[in-house]
Amino acid sequence: MSVDPKLIEISEYTGEGYRPLVDYGAWRVAILRYLDELKPENITFLERHNETDEVFVLLSGRCVLFVADADGQIQAVDMLPQKIYNIKRGVYHSHTLSENAVVLVVENRDTGAENSERLFLSPQQMQQLIDF
Repeated sequence: MSVDPKLIEISEYTGEGYRPLVDYGAWRVAILRYLDELKPENITFLERHNETDEVFVLLSGRCVLFVADADGQIQAVDMLPQKIYNIKRGVYHSHTLSENAVVLVVENRDTGAENSERLFLSPQQMQQLIDF
């Protein structure tokens, strides 16, 4: 039985990387999946969003969030499934995912390069990500 698409929109994403699935008003819901550039040895920068928080929910697999404090000290958080992780506005962050990981992302619709900054990592910081 099919449902009238005016009543409900059903979306999924099974490819690699990040894909927005729902944009409505000021917010967006996306799926993040494994991507080679998110292996710890390939991460060269952390990113922060200057105008919004960003929410991550691990649906399956493994995801480790990396966050940095104001002094650039990196901490790792091994996400637990079905818990909500809210990265606060202005906090540098990145993540690494297992090949079977699926992460739900909720953010402002206009979150992007225009209102975000990158913190390029030193060789020592890059090694920290690999060691976590």
